[in-house]
Amino acid sequence: MPPRLDHRVLVLNRLWQPVNIVGVLRAMNLLFRGRASVVHSDESGHRVFSATEWVAHSLAVPPPEAQAIRSPCIVLRMPRVLLLGAYDRVPRREIRFSRRNVYLRDGHQCQYCGRGFREEELNLDHVVPRDVGGKTSWENIVTACVRCNSRKANRLPEQAGMTLHRPPTKPKWRLVVASSLAPEELDSWREFLEVAPVGQVPWRT
Repeated sequence: MPPRLDHRVLVLNRLWQPVNIVGVLRAMNLLFRGRASVVHSDESGHRVFSATEWVAHSLAVPPPEAQAIRSPCIVLRMPRVLLLGAYDRVPRREIRFSRRNVYLRDGHQCQYCGRGFREEELNLDHVVPRDVGGKTSWENIVTACVRCNSRKANRLPEQAGMTLHRPPTKPKWRLVVASSLAPEELDSWREFLEVAPVGQVPWRT
């Protein structure tokens, strides 16, 4: 049975900071070329495995079918997180400004009434209206429900007697990623997507 091609693996640099998300085939390539190790979490905590150790662990603790990679001679557990051995940089990632990414940044919540909505029930609102120089940018666009958007109309929030839930800012890559994860991915990656101070390793082996 071929590996699940929709399975994704979080990649950390050697300072345990998230730098990428890759497919399972790319992850196994990094692992077996010796460029990365597996970070495995269970009830006892977090452990780091080399490729050889990961094979031994998979044989000693066979994975459930949904987490297995099968070859003609071995069944391996699919990793969730990889730790690179030599890479210590954090690539600069520009978050594309788009309607969907604004919704993700704001958690699909109207930034005026604070309620959550489906995407089809939301609009984008210019906090400072374009008529008075407001720009279409991360710092001036918020998610708004249809009712609040109509109430505010072409006015500043204070002119409409409304208050922003939080000021709009350009999101970081990790926050947009966290907003778009499947539940099982978020559970596996949550701690790693919280940024630790540079040079601080959350767990040691």
